[in-house]
Amino acid sequence: MADLDAQTPAGYEPPALSVLRWDEPPEGPVLVLLDQTRLPAEEVELVCTDVPALVGAIQTLAVRGAPLLGIAGGYGVALAAARGYDVAEAAGLLERARPTAVNLAYGVRRVAAAYAEAAGKGAGEQAAAAAALTEARALHREDAQASGRMAEYGEALLEELMPGRGYQLLTHCNTGALVSGGEGTAFAVALRVHRQGRLRRLWVDETRPLLQGARLTAYEAARNGLAYSLLTDNAAGSLFAAGEVDAVLIGADRIAADGSVANKVGSYPLAVLAKYHHVPFIVVAPTTTVDLETPDGASIIVEQRSGREVTEITPSRSVPGSDRGGRALAPLGAPAYNPAFDVTPPELITAIVTEEGAISPVTGVGLAELCARSSQVTIG
Repeated sequence: MADLDAQTPAGYEPPALSVLRWDEPPEGPVLVLLDQTRLPAEEVELVCTDVPALVGAIQTLAVRGAPLLGIAGGYGVALAAARGYDVAEAAGLLERARPTAVNLAYGVRRVAAAYAEAAGKGAGEQAAAAAALTEARALHREDAQASGRMAEYGEALLEELMPGRGYQLLTHCNTGALVSGGEGTAFAVALRVHRQGRLRRLWVDETRPLLQGARLTAYEAARNGLAYSLLTDNAAGSLFAAGEVDAVLIGADRIAADGSVANKVGSYPLAVLAKYHHVPFIVVAPTTTVDLETPDGASIIVEQRSGREVTEITPSRSVPGSDRGGRALAPLGAPAYNPAFDVTPPELITAIVTEEGAISPVTGVGLAELCARSSQVTIG
């Protein structure tokens, strides 16, 4: 178990989290995941030997976060190829595992295309599987590099908006190393500010219904020695009113062509609060999260999750509503509205920060130009 002492000496950088890795034991290749449903109580690895196991891990949120889902999906295709399963069928299963995060489909399709290209050129099954694995590893590496650039651009934007000062930043859900091949998206910006000695406080929304802020962001903040405080989601308004929030930093699971952003439910109310209180509301996400084929926010499919995640809690596991039997929090049979995400329109967003730079104001034209630049860049 990692040391969760928040009083870590300045300058200390803990060992990188091993969130996802490819392994090749004698019995055959596997994908090894850090089971995020067990955090922060336990650091337990989950071994996926086939695609159905990986799909289960994705749907139960053992592995989660838009960029990491793309990486996991890519490795899932490589796993199917390496073990001799039907790659097209595996790709379909993976793409449908979670509908909102566009990165998942991107990673799956990219690695499946590499496999198909190799096979189409006459490569044998082993060579085509090797091509798929090479592509998955390239995607993993590119995401890590993109994470570093997003942190740089995000920190530069904060300095431009609020020069020469320290920041109290509010974040929602989890956007650190647990969702990325690198140090994350929005959390990576906060981490960079912290390392420069300019983070006064990171406000961490607990993030209902799965408590990913309380369980995961607080875990990463403590692990890296950030000054942070956990708050209930409905307490954010009082912080804004008291002038205790300098900027909001969130990630994204899908960004539509018009700049609308789907993120963990609770993000949209924060944007409204930020607008009213004249506080910058900043989205940090890689260009792979932008989906130019989704025209606007109304076209984004919002995943609806089981009401049991709201009406029950399971003491034996970190995540409410697991299948291991829970303790009721609400009357038996109480209906629950439990969307995984909400959508924030572009007019409420100060800027979107990507590995290719930031755009502000957020417009469809600016987003398309940013993605066009990205498609011309080869990362290797």
